[in-house]
Amino acid sequence: MTSSLEDDRLVGQCQDGDLEAFNKLVLKYQDRVFDTVYRMVGEYEDAQDLAQDCFVKAFLAIAEFRGQSSFYTWLFRIAVNCALSQRRRSARQERRVVTRYDTPEELGAAGAGDDGDPSRLVQQEEERTTVIEALRRLAPEHRAVIVLKDIEGVDYGQMAEMLQCPRGTVKSRVHRARQALRRELVRLMQA
Repeated sequence: MTSSLEDDRLVGQCQDGDLEAFNKLVLKYQDRVFDTVYRMVGEYEDAQDLAQDCFVKAFLAIAEFRGQSSFYTWLFRIAVNCALSQRRRSARQERRVVTRYDTPEELGAAGAGDDGDPSRLVQQEEERTTVIEALRRLAPEHRAVIVLKDIEGVDYGQMAEMLQCPRGTVKSRVHRARQALRRELVRLMQA
């Protein structure tokens, strides 16, 4: 059964009041939703809250879901909107960037398969931290399209649905966002 057909079946069951079906959708998408909002907001705790908010909003609105887009697209539109709204509300300027790896052991595990050179692992971590910091400095709209396109691999059509704007607008936003990211990376590398 394809993912879309399985989602359609689970959504139908949710709309009929089956809470377990919604739980299956949450389990299927929770990691991807969290990863997306985490990359957009840069704070682990905020991302946890936003991912939970996303699923609460989806649960409350599931009865109105009409299948005009895939469930995945609809859910990620909610997630992106939650993250963008939070970024706009946030007045804090300085934030601690939480790395994806919490312990040295996890960092070592992430580098498994490399040549085992510790200096290479350190260099990779420094590069990753620089990219995260550059992403954090982008405007929320730029960050959203970079995360969706370049990190999550969402195609332009799905992005247009998620962001509720024309495909051409999405393409130009991605182009401008990549330019802004490039400028931030240059600034950070020269600092």
